Order: sequence, then structure tokens, then C-alpha cells
Amino acid sequence: MGTEKNKGGTADSALQVRQVEKALRTVYVDTGLLHVGDLEGKSEQEREPRLLSRALTAQAVRMVTGFSPKEAADTVIDGMADQGIDAIAVVDGADPHIYLVQAKWSQHAQAKSEREAVLELLAGLRLIDDEDFSAFNPRGRQLAEYAKTVMSKGPVPVTQVVVLMRNDEVIEGFKHALASGEREFNRYGSVLDHRIILAPEVWGSVRDDLAPKPVDLETVLFPWFGITAPYESYQGVVTAEQVAEWAQHGSHLFNLNIRNPLGRTLINNELIETLTEEPAHFWYFNNGVTVLCESAEKTYQSMRTPHTFPITLKLRNASVVNGAQTVRSVAEAVAVDDDAASAHVPVRIIVTGTAVDFAKRTTQATNRQNRVEPRDFIALDPVQAVIMEEMRAELGLEYSVRRSELDPPEDTGCSVVEAACALACVHRDSQYVARMATNMDVLWERGAQGIYDVVFRPRPSVHFLWNAVLVLRAVRRSLLHLRGRYQGRGAALIEHGTYLIAHLVFRRLDTEGIDEPDPSLEWSAAAVARVGDLVEELLPKVAATIDSLYTDRSRIQAVCADSVRCREVASLVLQADSLPDGQETPDRYRRVPTKRKPRRPNAVHVLVDQGILEEGAPLTMVTAYPVEAEALKNWLAEDERRGRATWVNHRTKPVLWAADGKQYSPSGLVTQMWELAAWEQRPVANQGTARWVTASGETLADLAWRVLGTLEEAGEEDLSPA
Repeated sequence: MGTEKNKGGTADSALQVRQVEKALRTVYVDTGLLHVGDLEGKSEQEREPRLLSRALTAQAVRMVTGFSPKEAADTVIDGMADQGIDAIAVVDGADPHIYLVQAKWSQHAQAKSEREAVLELLAGLRLIDDEDFSAFNPRGRQLAEYAKTVMSKGPVPVTQVVVLMRNDEVIEGFKHALASGEREFNRYGSVLDHRIILAPEVWGSVRDDLAPKPVDLETVLFPWFGITAPYESYQGVVTAEQVAEWAQHGSHLFNLNIRNPLGRTLINNELIETLTEEPAHFWYFNNGVTVLCESAEKTYQSMRTPHTFPITLKLRNASVVNGAQTVRSVAEAVAVDDDAASAHVPVRIIVTGTAVDFAKRTTQATNRQNRVEPRDFIALDPVQAVIMEEMRAELGLEYSVRRSELDPPEDTGCSVVEAACALACVHRDSQYVARMATNMDVLWERGAQGIYDVVFRPRPSVHFLWNAVLVLRAVRRSLLHLRGRYQGRGAALIEHGTYLIAHLVFRRLDTEGIDEPDPSLEWSAAAVARVGDLVEELLPKVAATIDSLYTDRSRIQAVCADSVRCREVASLVLQADSLPDGQETPDRYRRVPTKRKPRRPNAVHVLVDQGILEEGAPLTMVTAYPVEAEALKNWLAEDERRGRATWVNHRTKPVLWAADGKQYSPSGLVTQMWELAAWEQRPVANQGTARWVTASGETLADLAWRVLGTLEEAGEEDLSPA
């Protein structure tokens, strides 16, 4: 399995350059922030290094000044007549400072530390000091004049910033040139100094840009009490209005939690109902919110009797570790009903400082009182945090670890669940696909016998992970496409053998390059193109092999969930030993088309009666055809909740809409959405179950027919253990 070093170690040069280049292009090049008029007409070979060098210059300006990307880009003067200075950054105001930047980009992290570059930088500074601005290009002239104006206000510090895409320290001659130049300008006081920025520091800065920003909260507690040891903490009551303001920080507020708010569920609806109809009772009915923070600045209203007055707390780097559902529900209630703002919410605040282990233990302990899935605690594993960072930095994708209302859309990333499934499928030992065939919780078992540590330790590279996910998705799509063509044991194999088929597809693919850095995703594109044919070829072979080994009366589900049998099936299929050479595999379970199909039962009834979807399972709205998509596009974009819902086990109204918290039938909600979107050409009727998609990617209709097919097969098979 392909791996990369953890963030705590030293990342290799290629990874650093790759991630820095992606960030520079995303922030400066693709957004058009850089001034590149002088590069028009240049060849791609000449243009690209210049673009990246200017973007690197702007990033260095941001690192030393804190400027925004646009402000930093506007300081870049690189080009003809730049006089050896790539950027002039002027910090004016109470604490003025001048930064003169020179950058050297290298695709191989081998930028040279040339003494001549320092001499050019010093020569440019002399021109500014002598007010010889005419030597600069137009943008450089303007910034040089501004710099000199600020420098004339008094002894203003000037820093020469040299940023080099290289890992090794600069040569002694380079340092000596910098020191000599500083002596020239510091004869009458220390004014000029320098800062050298190398590739690892640049890499760190772009990673920091991608990292979630700390959340600072201000809150007022009353009544309240405090504990000073072993950890400073406060417990008391805050108004719902304050909690609603916290929610404006979005998902960053829950960075340390093991799961995000789950959105609209029946339980959360009850919270909102209490807040809007009986706000005075909320304190009695709710367990409250637990907040961890790095530090707390407190303001008492009385020095002698502080507890008789409210206390104001300013919390640094705060995170809600328990009560995420409460925070979301309070925010929604306050938004629709002013009376809800007066409700009292119990809050506990713990100042953990730098005690990371204690913070993790607190997060785990405070969540044990509620229903928590084994997956939730994986959010505390540092490996997942690194993968999340790498997915953003390497591929620009999201990686969902905590259990939230919806996983990222397929084109924007994946969840840890999907990643774990894909990594288990690509593993050469088929036991893992057997073990997760009927119970996904086994993915999070730790230790030598568990699946989690096998697939995530050592940490897989994000290219390996993402390529595996793309192939697994292609297998799922292919099987879904074939589902209607098979009956009986063939349909059962599609239902229960998804991971076994995916494992065999990976074994048949050339996976040598699956973990290679590949921003263009060429490996996955080639692999996915082969998946359809491989699945069509493997499906009858696997069915025939199972029949040959265990008879055609064996339960397909039992075989696919048995580690020993899966291993035997996989071995025979891969060795092509299930049938004599040259003999075509009989596709005996291929459905023979019939002229008349029996009327199918109501899809919702099937799902409810069989208990297929859990209460609160996320649903996403999809449009059935282009005219509908165009009609709803703008309306859906106005409020992301309009396209989301959750499942309720109700036979007539199983869809709880996130936009208003009310229950609908699938078709009834679609009709309601059409009307609210003012779609004048809307049809009279619709198939709602074909427009609401589950987390597995299947519509409610597809899921119901798949379940129905499995039930029909069970009636034809010997259900006794094989």
C-alpha cells in the first residue's frame, strides 16, 4: 500500500513542491490576481516558471505581512526593470515596515542561492534610498516612491526577504553577501535585516492556509460557578440568542467534536418545537452544551461578590465537543421565532490549554451518554486529520471524517467510510471484504485483528486512497446498471457481493501506479474505463464458481460474508480454475425479458416495512431531466437546505425536509418544491422516490426494488445455513 510520511516528519521535496504549486495556482494564478500582461505571447515553457515565481513572491509577502492574497499580489513588480526586486511590500501606520522580496522558484526544490541575487536586491534598495525611482518599471516606481515616503518618517525597519524553493540551507557566500549589505545600511543605526524562507516554511504556510481557523467566542454566563483545578472550568446558563451567534462560525465550531450536527431529525425537531413553543422549559429538557477552549479571559462585574453578577468569558480556540445538535437546533429556532432567543441553555466550559490528551478524553466521555457509532471515535485519530489536510493540499478535495448530515458530493471528495471500504477492497487479502459484507462497524475495529489499522496504517497516500475510491464507485455503478438484467442468485450476488466483485476488479487491474502522485488522475481514468467490462466478465464467473464449490442451493449472502469461502472463490476466479480452458462461463442467472411485468408494491412501504433506512438517514434531491434541473437550479442554490432531507420511518410521509422541518411524501415534497420554485411548465405528477437519493447513491426507488429482489430470491432459495 502506498504511504507518505506523517506531517510530524519531514515531507519529501516532491510532495512539498506539488502541494505548494497547487496552492499557488489556486490562490494567485487561476484567480487572475497577478499582473501578467508582460507575459502575453510568451511560450508555455517560459511563462509557467515566471507565473509560479510571482505567485511564490506573493505568498512570501503574505507570510511576512499578513496581507490578503490580493494585497500581496499587488506588491509584485517582477518583470522588466524590476531592479532585482520581485516585490515591494509597504506596511504603513503605527508600526511601519518595508519588505523587499526576491523569489526563486524550482520545480525540483533546487533553487540556487546565488550571491549575485543578493547584490541585485541591495542595488535596488540603494535606488530607493537615493530616490532614483525612474529606473523601475511603472508599478515598481509607484511602490518604490511609497516605500521611500514611509522610510522618511523616521528609522523604519527594512527587511530583505529571500524565498527559495529548496530544502537545503543556503551557501555561506549567500549569507556573507547579505551580512555585508546590512553593514553598509546600518552604519548609523540598525535598520536593515533579512529573512530567508525555504521550501519547508512555504509548504507549512500553504498547509496553514488550508487548516480550519481557530474559533473565538464571547459569552455571558449567569447564574454560574467556576472550578480552578485541575482544569479551569465554568458552568452556568447562557441565552439561546448567544448560542445562535456561536452557530455562525459554521462547522469550524465543532472541530474537536466526533461528529457534526446531524441536521433535521425528529429529535432535533422536538428541540426546535420546545424552543419556539415553550422556551422557558428548554433548560429542563436539554442536557446542554460542553465547550473546550485553549484559554479563557474573564471579566467580573464585581470584585467582592462576582457570583452574584454575570461573568463575561472570551474563549480562545473554542470547540463544541458535546451538544452540536443543540447548537444547530437553537440557531434554527431563533432564526424563525424571536421568543426562542430568551430560552436558557445549560453550558459547561473547560479550559484545556495544551492538554491534548485530556481534551480527547473529555470529548469521548461527554459523548458516551448519547448514541455514538464506533466510526465517531475515528475522528480523534491524528491519521485522519493528516489525510484530510493532504486531500485538500494535493487534490483540492474534501474528506469527511465526522458523521454529518451529508457526505461530500462525489465530485468534491469522499467520506472516511467510503475510503475505508475502497482500501479494504484493494487489499490483496479477501478476508476484509468478507468481514464488512454485512456489518460496516467492523471497519472501525482497532488492533492486529481489526480492519481499521490494516487499511490506515501505515497511512495511505491520498492518491492511493482517491484512486481506490474512484474504482469502487465505478464498480458500484456497473453493478447497479446490471441489476435489472439478473435474477435469483445473480441478483443476490450483485446485492451482497459488491465488495467481493470490487476486490476481484482490483486484482485484475494493473495497480502498480495506483499510489503515484497524479494530479491529472490518469491512472484512475484508465482503470475506471475498464471496470464495466471487468464487472460484466466477473459476475457470471463468480456466480458459477460459488455454484461449483458450494452448490446452487448455498446462500450467496453467507458465502460473501465468509472469509474462508471468499478466499476460495477469489483464488479460483483469479486462477481461471473454475471452468476448463476455453469453455465459456454460463450466465445462467441472466434475466430473460418478459412481455409483462407484475405491478410492483409501493417503494416507501417496502423500505419502511423492511426497516432498510435508519431514522435520520440523509437524502439528497436529484432532478430527473435537464428541463427540471434548469428550472430548479437557481432556487436550490439560494438555500442549500432545499435540496436536503432526512428519512423518517413513516408509511405516508417519510421525508423530513431540511428547509422547513416538516414531513412529506417523496412525490408531495417534489410537487411542493416545483411550486415554490415557480416552475410554470411543471408536470402534473412525478415519481418522488426516483428523485431522492440515499447516502449509497441509490434513489429510494432503486433501493426498494433491490430489496424486493432480494426478498423474492430468499423465497426461491434454501434459507438454511450452508
